[in-house]
Amino acid sequence: MTNEQLLAQIAELKAQNEALKATKTHGPSCKITEKGGVSFYGIGRFPVTLYKDQWIKLLANAEMVKTFLHDNEAKLSVKPAKKVTLKVA
Repeated sequence: MTNEQLLAQIAELKAQNEALKATKTHGPSCKITEKGGVSFYGIGRFPVTLYKDQWIKLLANAEMVKTFLHDNEAKLSVKPAKKVTLKVA
C-alpha cells in the first residue's frame, strides 16, 4: 500500500470510530447472558447480573429497599460523580 492509501484508510477508520462512539448509549441497558441471566449496565464499572426470579424478587421489594435507604440515609455513602475531562484539539 502507498502512503496515500494508508492515510486514506486511517481517516476512514477514524470516521467509523467516531460514528460508533456517537451511537453508543451511556444510559442504563440490559443484556441476556450466555447462561440466561440478565445483566444491568449503567450503574457502575461492572454490570449487576441476576437471574429472572432474582430480578422479580428484587423488584417486588423495591419499596422496602427505598424505605431502607431513606431510613439509613445518614449512614450511607454516595459515590462521587465521575470526572469528565475534555480534550481540546
